[in-house]
Amino acid sequence: MRIYVAGPYSKGDQIINTRNAILAGEEIIRKGHIPYVPHLSQLWHTVSPHEPKFWYDLDIEWLRLCHAVLRLPGDSVGADAEVAEAKRLGLPVYLAIEDIPSIDSSGVV
Repeated sequence: MRIYVAGPYSKGDQIINTRNAILAGEEIIRKGHIPYVPHLSQLWHTVSPHEPKFWYDLDIEWLRLCHAVLRLPGDSVGADAEVAEAKRLGLPVYLAIEDIPSIDSSGVV
């Protein structure tokens, strides 16, 4: 599955929030899935800044290509909107990495 990582970015420490999202992405890979970590656009933003709406719109387009969402803990208006969009699309929303099924090497859950 392609799994979108939704979690806090701008509330609190952006570097720590990005680190947490990357670590979640690593766990998703260990479970045999493909993560999408929107927090990584932080580097892009440092090179070519855009308004927040640009990033929200871009992220939603990527979310629509995913099969599920992992919602990381923490207050986040953006992540809440991503979860709402996932639910609207009928995608599963996992609230803990442990809830994501692992895939074995043959591709079986």
